[in-house]
Amino acid sequence: MKYSQSIKRKLTKKIKLGNVEIGGDAPISVQTMTNTITYNIDSTLQQIHEVEKEGCDIVRVSIPDEASSKALKSIIPNINIPLIADIHFHYKRALEAADNGAHCLRINPGNIGSKEKIKEVIEAAKQNNIPIRIGVNAGSLEKQILDKYKSPTAQALFESAKLNIGLLEDLNFDNFKISVKASNIFTSVESYKLLSDYCDYPLHLGITEAGSYFSGSIKSSIGLGMLLYNGIGDTIRVSLSDHPTQEVKVGFEMLKSLNLRDYGVTIISCPSCARQQFDVIETVKNVESKLAHIKKPITVSIIGCVVNGPGEATMTNIGITGGGNNTHMVYVDGKKSHRIQNENLVDYLVEKIEEKVELLHQ
Repeated sequence: MKYSQSIKRKLTKKIKLGNVEIGGDAPISVQTMTNTITYNIDSTLQQIHEVEKEGCDIVRVSIPDEASSKALKSIIPNINIPLIADIHFHYKRALEAADNGAHCLRINPGNIGSKEKIKEVIEAAKQNNIPIRIGVNAGSLEKQILDKYKSPTAQALFESAKLNIGLLEDLNFDNFKISVKASNIFTSVESYKLLSDYCDYPLHLGITEAGSYFSGSIKSSIGLGMLLYNGIGDTIRVSLSDHPTQEVKVGFEMLKSLNLRDYGVTIISCPSCARQQFDVIETVKNVESKLAHIKKPITVSIIGCVVNGPGEATMTNIGITGGGNNTHMVYVDGKKSHRIQNENLVDYLVEKIEEKVELLHQ
């Protein structure tokens, strides 16, 4: 069951990254980046496989040296999602990555070097039929732009994006997406709004260097949420100082909260109080943990008493509302179904939810 609200997204140019479409009417994709040494092939593959299990749509790896670009030949055939090669400064790494199977190149044209070097990178992208992401970042703006604005303001990021768009358009290349990231929410949001008004290229959203899992998730949710709510954004990465799987989980939760992706179990639960008729907090923790393997969408309400429980249950696929005398009402598709007791409550709910998922998606 779904809520009726929907967000009208800006219709941008559609590009294709491997088998994943970005922009236009394509679903907003969730991506992350490995934090392994790329040429440590086994550890890099392990981490990519871990994010794949979480439903990650796209993965990015850093290519700081030739060993890393060579490693792509062993990595790409053994993964199931498109891979972006992240390039800074060394244009030859971009050429190597394109030839070694990367599905996209992430560059900042302004730090690649001369126009001739940029032209070589564009030609490699054309020959391999892969897109580019123009990655503008507050921490690595062009010197002339920083000199003009004195600090990485929203206008500075926007001007850098326009400059780099012009470089690619002058070379008759329009197969790209753009990001304008800063660690400051206000700067990031304003930059993306300016860019969205300026062009129709697909936008990669992110709050760069957002911080730890806890603080970074909150910071990213506020910044990206403001943009997504206003229809801006075609793919997202939540940048956290944590394992990449956490980035993927937070990204999907953001999109689910705005009805922009249907994915996995969505639990509606109360914070609990003295009226609760079973231990809501522990029940929610255990149910969520035991259902982490479910990637198909289903909504579940777990409410400890009859104050809000019946109302929430009418809007979910499976619901439970705490009742007196150790008996609790189970709802199926918004309607009262039967009562259960506390014994084996978690295992019972997990079983019923798994059964309902199969029925919904058979």
